[in-house]
Order: sequence, then structure tokens, then C-alpha cells
Amino acid sequence: MKNLPTPVRILLVLLLPALLVPVFPELVYPVFIMKVLCYALFALAFNLLIGFTGLVSFGHAAFFGWSGYTTGILMIKLADRGFPVELAILAGMLVATAIGWLIGTLAIRRTGIYFSMITLALSQIAYFLAVQIGWTGGEDGMQGIPRGKLLGLVDLSVDNHMYYFTLAVFVAGFLAIHRIVYSPFGQSLKALRDNAQRAVSLGYDTDRCKLYAFMLSAAFTGLAGSMKALVLQLSALNDVTLGTSTETLLMTLLGGLGTSWGPVLGAALVVSLQNYLASLGGLVTIITGLTFVVCVSFFRRGMVGEWEAWRLRRGTASQNKALSAVPGTQALQASLASPTSPTAPKTTS
Repeated sequence: MKNLPTPVRILLVLLLPALLVPVFPELVYPVFIMKVLCYALFALAFNLLIGFTGLVSFGHAAFFGWSGYTTGILMIKLADRGFPVELAILAGMLVATAIGWLIGTLAIRRTGIYFSMITLALSQIAYFLAVQIGWTGGEDGMQGIPRGKLLGLVDLSVDNHMYYFTLAVFVAGFLAIHRIVYSPFGQSLKALRDNAQRAVSLGYDTDRCKLYAFMLSAAFTGLAGSMKALVLQLSALNDVTLGTSTETLLMTLLGGLGTSWGPVLGAALVVSLQNYLASLGGLVTIITGLTFVVCVSFFRRGMVGEWEAWRLRRGTASQNKALSAVPGTQALQASLASPTSPTAPKTTS
């Protein structure tokens, strides 16, 4: 276990209490945890684009909502005929990936605010279509989506069965995104994020890398949207709105951009505020906004980002302290810093 990356070790540690959630439903309601896992996967997919590629998209609600619509309509129409729920989820991912390819192809040739505005405009078209097309349910959305049976055997209408399926999908999605980030392709995305011109000079096809990253992010967002539609058994018009895109941006910023667990923590915080403070009505939005202001003011790297920065500073300080304890090290450092030292760098007036 020591050879495993830190994010994977954290995942294994948290997996045991996660497996015990259905055993103690009086402590934490399984459906609530399933909702957190769906939005955490959504935030992880968004972080793949903004945190590791440096592209700010306001169009991810289109992938999230339309994948839910696709999975929902397939299950409503065909679940009674034994249509596999796995194919319905896969269809939702494919639709999200296709929309991601379309939006990405039009947007990746622009950078900065222009890229963001193109994704916003195209996502608004997706919202308009969701309102106008009859089978989506319009403002009423889709309700009573059947969960079906996993592999034709496991009845997902039972909350405990659906919980373990959702947990398995989240773990698989987390590990897949982690593998992508730390693969050679992920390293090229980081190079593109840090210095696009240098990446071009090194021979990277930046437009193709951006498009692939955009499509991968859309695919995982589609997975989250399909799972959310099955968990809550509804696909609402709210899933396609700009508010959903900005909400996942808030989750990612609260947890920490470019971190493995930051989006998960941010999603858990935002969903918890919405769930446990729902009785306050519109005040939930104000409280969430204030939480964001406090985080930006005092934790500019996000909660996980600040924790990782603190660990790095602590490790550097411990290393310097250990180095200074070596006999002769302080004298050597003093001689190097002395202006009269023959090895000290010469200064010019």
C-alpha cells in the first residue's frame, strides 16, 4: 500500500466507512450519499478540464443534463422489455461525448474568455432544445425513471443495491481520471496549461489535446448525469441550466483546482449545504455564496490545495532543519554567503 499514490491510498481508507453506510441508514441516508457521489464525479470531470488543462467551460450542464435525459427516456420506454441499464448509461455517456465533440470543435480554437463564452452560448442552445423538445418533459422534466436491473440480476430499485452500484461507478471513475491525469497524455495537458507556447514549440498538437480533454471531461460528466438520473429517478430542466455549470465550478474552486480530492470535498460541502439547509429556502444560496467568499479570501488554493501547500512547506522546513543539523553545513553555507569567500558570486557595481 505504501507504493500506491496518496490519492489512491485515501480512497482505500475511505472505502471501508463508505461500504458501511447502508448498514447505518439512521446516521447517513444512502440516497444522500449517492447524490454526493454523482456530483463529486461531475466535479472531478470538470476539474479534468479546468484544473489540469486550464480551460474554463460554462457548458458542462449540457453534458450533465442531456445524458440524464438519454438514460431516462431509454429506461422509461424500454425498461419493461428488459433493456439493460448498463446500455442506457453507456448511451448517456455517448450522447454527452458527442455534444462535447461538437462544442469542443467549435470552441477550442479560442482561448480565455472567448472559449468560455462560446461554451456558454452553445450550452444555452442545449437548454433551449430541452425546453422545446416534447419527450424531455420541458419544465416538468422526467419523473419516475426506472432503475432497472444490473446485469439482469440485481434489482436496482432497492436503495442498498443502487448505493453499492453508484459507489462502484464512482470508484471506477475516480481511478480512471487519476490514471488519465498522471499518464503521458495528462502530463501534456499540464504542459499546455502552464505554457501553451512552449508546448507548441515542443511539438504538441495543442488543439487536438484540448479537444480530447474536452471530450473526456464530457464523457465522465455524462456518466455522472446518467447515474444522477437513476439515483433520484428524475431528470430535471435545472440540470441543463447555467446554474448547474457554475455550481460545479464552485465545488471545484472550494475544494481546490488541480487536486485529486478537492472536487470531491467541494461537492460534498455544497450538496450538504443544499440538503441540510433546504428548510431555509433562498437563504441556502446566500450561505453558499458566503462560504465561497470566505474560501476565496482565506483559502485561495481551495481547502485541499491549501492543505497540500502546508504539507509542502512543512516538508521543506523539516528538510532544511535536518540539513542544518549536519556538522559543517552551517559553516559551509556561511562561507558561500560571505562576500569575501572565493566561491561566492562576484557582485558588480
